[in-house]
Amino acid sequence: MLKPCKKIIWLRISLGILFLWFGALKFFPNVSSAEDIVGRTFLTISFGYIKPNVSIPFIAFWECCIALGFFTGKYLRWVMVLFYLHILGTFFPLFIFPHETWKIAPFVPTLLGQYIIKNIVLLAAGLVIGNAKQPQN
Repeated sequence: MLKPCKKIIWLRISLGILFLWFGALKFFPNVSSAEDIVGRTFLTISFGYIKPNVSIPFIAFWECCIALGFFTGKYLRWVMVLFYLHILGTFFPLFIFPHETWKIAPFVPTLLGQYIIKNIVLLAAGLVIGNAKQPQN
């Protein structure tokens, strides 16, 4: 059986892979499934000031920074702040685009809604990482 801190490393690495993969996709136009919703969410919450051509690469970079932090375990407190802010932001479309995220709110999500709601699992994994005693590097 693995020691508890080793299990946390595997959880960190798996989240790192996910954030690197999905973040890297956003660097390439029309590749990420989340590109449209990310761009429109930023456009809406910034009252039209932050355009998708700025917000999508910004989020791509942010997600890759989170991934790097999960991979290395360095500056993990700051990485967790970035992670929690990111996860919080992923839930915004449920409220600002309810016609796209719910068939029957709040019980029957659309496919986009399901894509967003699954982030509850990522949040739970982040809470485990954030509250675990990390091995010394």
